[in-house]
Amino acid sequence: MDWLWWVGAGLLFVLIEIISLDLVLIMFAGGAFAAAGVNAAGGPLWLQIITFAVVSAALLLSLRPWLLRHLRHRVPLAETGAAAQIGRTAVVVDRVTELSGRIKLQGEIWSARAVDGSPELPIGAEVRVVRIDGATAVVQSLASDSHTV
Repeated sequence: MDWLWWVGAGLLFVLIEIISLDLVLIMFAGGAFAAAGVNAAGGPLWLQIITFAVVSAALLLSLRPWLLRHLRHRVPLAETGAAAQIGRTAVVVDRVTELSGRIKLQGEIWSARAVDGSPELPIGAEVRVVRIDGATAVVQSLASDSHTV
Protein backbone atom coordinates (compact mmCIF):
# COMPACT_ATOMS: atom_id res chain seq x y z
CA MET A 1 0.00 0.00 0.00
CA ASP A 2 2.99 2.34 0.30
CA TRP A 3 3.00 2.71 -3.47
CA LEU A 4 -0.18 4.80 -3.08
CA TRP A 5 1.91 7.56 -1.46
CA TRP A 6 4.06 7.72 -4.58
CA VAL A 7 0.99 7.75 -6.83
CA GLY A 8 -0.55 10.50 -4.66
CA ALA A 9 2.66 12.55 -4.92
CA GLY A 10 2.71 12.00 -8.68
CA LEU A 11 -0.89 13.15 -9.02
CA LEU A 12 -0.15 16.21 -6.88
CA PHE A 13 2.78 17.06 -9.18
CA VAL A 14 0.48 16.69 -12.20
CA LEU A 15 -2.13 18.94 -10.61
CA ILE A 16 0.39 21.67 -9.81
CA GLU A 17 1.90 21.31 -13.31
CA ILE A 18 -1.50 22.07 -14.82
CA ILE A 19 -1.38 25.41 -13.02
CA SER A 20 2.29 26.25 -13.69
CA LEU A 21 2.71 24.85 -17.23
CA ASP A 22 6.52 24.89 -17.12
CA LEU A 23 7.03 21.15 -17.76
CA VAL A 24 9.15 20.59 -14.64
CA LEU A 25 6.72 19.11 -12.16
CA ILE A 26 5.36 16.68 -14.74
CA MET A 27 8.88 15.21 -14.89
CA PHE A 28 8.82 14.77 -11.11
CA ALA A 29 5.46 13.07 -11.51
CA GLY A 30 7.09 10.59 -13.90
CA GLY A 31 9.74 9.88 -11.27
CA ALA A 32 7.08 9.40 -8.59
CA PHE A 33 5.15 6.97 -10.77
CA ALA A 34 8.37 5.01 -11.46
CA ALA A 35 9.07 4.89 -7.71
CA ALA A 36 5.50 3.61 -7.17
CA GLY A 37 6.28 0.81 -9.61
CA VAL A 38 9.46 -0.09 -7.69
CA ASN A 39 7.46 -0.11 -4.45
CA ALA A 40 4.70 -2.26 -5.94
CA ALA A 41 7.40 -4.73 -7.07
CA GLY A 42 8.66 -4.93 -3.47
CA GLY A 43 11.74 -2.69 -3.76
CA PRO A 44 13.18 -1.10 -0.62
CA LEU A 45 12.70 2.59 0.23
CA TRP A 46 16.28 3.56 -0.74
CA LEU A 47 15.74 2.06 -4.21
CA GLN A 48 12.42 3.93 -4.55
CA ILE A 49 14.10 7.23 -3.71
CA ILE A 50 16.98 6.59 -6.12
CA THR A 51 14.48 5.59 -8.83
CA PHE A 52 12.52 8.78 -8.23
CA ALA A 53 15.67 10.93 -8.48
CA VAL A 54 17.16 9.17 -11.53
CA VAL A 55 13.93 9.04 -13.55
CA SER A 56 13.05 12.66 -12.70
CA ALA A 57 16.54 13.84 -13.69
CA ALA A 58 16.51 11.79 -16.89
CA LEU A 59 13.13 13.22 -17.88
CA LEU A 60 14.24 16.78 -17.05
CA LEU A 61 17.43 16.46 -19.09
CA SER A 62 16.05 14.56 -22.07
CA LEU A 63 12.28 14.83 -22.50
CA ARG A 64 11.67 18.39 -21.25
CA PRO A 65 14.03 20.15 -23.74
CA TRP A 66 12.51 18.18 -26.61
CA LEU A 67 8.97 19.03 -25.48
CA LEU A 68 9.82 22.73 -25.13
CA ARG A 69 11.34 22.86 -28.63
CA HIS A 70 8.32 21.04 -30.04
CA LEU A 71 5.82 23.35 -28.30
CA ARG A 72 7.65 26.55 -29.26
CA HIS A 73 7.91 25.39 -32.85
CA ARG A 74 4.16 24.80 -33.05
CA VAL A 75 2.96 27.76 -30.97
CA PRO A 76 4.97 31.00 -31.23
CA LEU A 77 5.58 32.94 -28.04
CA ALA A 78 2.95 35.66 -27.81
CA GLU A 79 4.06 38.96 -26.32
CA THR A 80 1.50 40.72 -24.16
CA GLY A 81 1.15 44.08 -22.47
CA ALA A 82 3.66 46.81 -23.20
CA ALA A 83 6.14 44.35 -24.75
CA ALA A 84 3.61 43.62 -27.50
CA GLN A 85 3.76 47.27 -28.63
CA ILE A 86 7.44 47.14 -29.64
CA GLY A 87 7.78 47.31 -33.41
CA ARG A 88 4.27 48.66 -34.01
CA THR A 89 3.61 51.85 -35.90
CA ALA A 90 1.85 54.87 -34.44
CA VAL A 91 0.91 58.44 -35.37
CA VAL A 92 2.19 61.52 -33.54
CA VAL A 93 -0.70 63.53 -32.00
CA ASP A 94 1.43 66.02 -30.04
CA ARG A 95 4.96 66.84 -31.25
CA VAL A 96 7.49 64.33 -29.97
CA THR A 97 10.93 65.41 -28.77
CA GLU A 98 13.66 63.60 -26.87
CA LEU A 99 11.88 64.69 -23.67
CA SER A 100 8.13 64.46 -24.29
CA GLY A 101 5.25 64.03 -26.69
CA ARG A 102 2.18 61.89 -27.39
CA ILE A 103 1.32 59.28 -29.99
CA LYS A 104 -1.76 57.30 -30.96
CA LEU A 105 -0.83 53.62 -30.73
CA GLN A 106 -3.39 50.90 -31.42
CA GLY A 107 -6.23 53.35 -30.73
CA GLU A 108 -4.80 54.57 -27.43
CA ILE A 109 -2.92 57.77 -26.60
CA TRP A 110 0.53 57.07 -25.16
CA SER A 111 3.15 59.40 -23.78
CA ALA A 112 6.19 59.20 -26.01
CA ARG A 113 9.67 60.49 -26.59
CA ALA A 114 12.01 60.28 -29.54
CA VAL A 115 15.13 58.12 -29.50
CA ASP A 116 18.29 59.98 -28.49
CA GLY A 117 19.69 62.13 -31.28
CA SER A 118 16.45 62.07 -33.25
CA PRO A 119 14.96 65.31 -34.58
CA GLU A 120 11.59 66.56 -33.35
CA LEU A 121 8.69 64.58 -34.82
CA PRO A 122 5.76 66.74 -36.02
CA ILE A 123 2.05 66.06 -35.57
CA GLY A 124 0.83 63.47 -38.06
CA ALA A 125 4.24 61.81 -38.54
CA GLU A 126 4.28 58.02 -38.61
CA VAL A 127 6.64 56.47 -36.09
CA ARG A 128 7.74 53.01 -34.97
CA VAL A 129 7.94 52.01 -31.30
CA VAL A 130 11.53 51.06 -30.51
CA ARG A 131 11.08 50.24 -26.82
CA ILE A 132 8.89 50.96 -23.82
CA ASP A 133 10.35 52.82 -20.81
CA GLY A 134 7.83 52.52 -18.00
CA ALA A 135 4.64 53.97 -19.51
CA THR A 136 6.45 55.92 -22.23
CA ALA A 137 6.93 54.69 -25.77
CA VAL A 138 10.33 55.48 -27.24
CA VAL A 139 9.81 56.04 -30.96
CA GLN A 140 11.66 56.87 -34.15
CA SER A 141 10.42 58.20 -37.45
CA LEU A 142 9.46 55.65 -40.10
CA ALA A 143 11.41 57.82 -42.55
CA SER A 144 14.60 57.21 -40.56
CA ASP A 145 13.74 53.47 -40.50
CA SER A 146 14.01 53.27 -44.26
CA HIS A 147 17.52 54.75 -44.18
CA THR A 148 18.84 52.27 -41.62
CA VAL A 149 19.66 48.75 -42.69
